[in-house]
Amino acid sequence: MTAAQETTPSISGSPAWARRPANLATAVTAELVERIVRGVHPPGTPLPPEPALCGAFSVSRTVVREAVKILQEKGLVQVRQGSGTIVTPPSTWDMLDELVLAATIAEDDSLAILDDLVVTRRVLESDMANVAARLADEETVDRLRALVDRMDELVDDHVTYHEHDRAFHDVIMQASGNRIARGVVRALESQVVNTARYMGRTERALCVASNRGHRRIYERIAAHDPAGAAAAMITHITEAWLVRRSGPDTARLVR
Repeated sequence: MTAAQETTPSISGSPAWARRPANLATAVTAELVERIVRGVHPPGTPLPPEPALCGAFSVSRTVVREAVKILQEKGLVQVRQGSGTIVTPPSTWDMLDELVLAATIAEDDSLAILDDLVVTRRVLESDMANVAARLADEETVDRLRALVDRMDELVDDHVTYHEHDRAFHDVIMQASGNRIARGVVRALESQVVNTARYMGRTERALCVASNRGHRRIYERIAAHDPAGAAAAMITHITEAWLVRRSGPDTARLVR
């Protein structure tokens, strides 16, 4: 076998970088985000120098510099003159960033980050339910009623049930008119909607119990009862999470 044959991988061998992503900086960034969140590069320590990163990822200095710039925008590193690129503490990280949140959820065995996500949802969605109860027109009330009635029929089909579940919450968020709060909730939900640790069990009884919560919310909005709608939303989101989560410590959910 010639030297060329020894170093040229076959097509079926799938060489590591033969199918490089179009945007190498994005790929390098994603890997470095995971390493920082996992603690491979702890807070207060420098990232490996440029030459080491170039060698590790088989990319140019330009790609590494772009990746570091993106990490800095996400709050994960700080470039210090004379000290290099220093990893920052978690308190500075952008937790609404898709890569940062996904990596943090994957690494959190305590469920604390998911509890915090639920609490954030609860605060925002209860406020939006309050506003929706004041502003909802007849069309919105009819849509909510139709969704709740349909979910009663879907309790044996958890996949379709959850699609309608998300639609129900979205109708309320849209009715509130709060695009920022809706955007935050949708961004958070997009990171966990396919995560087994968040979705939990899916049996029929849980869908039945969940839809009882939806119906209470719908009834309070239909009655134009802002405080009642907010309270019903808080109860629903809390109870739905408690039956799905696997850990016993629920202190972060208590208010």
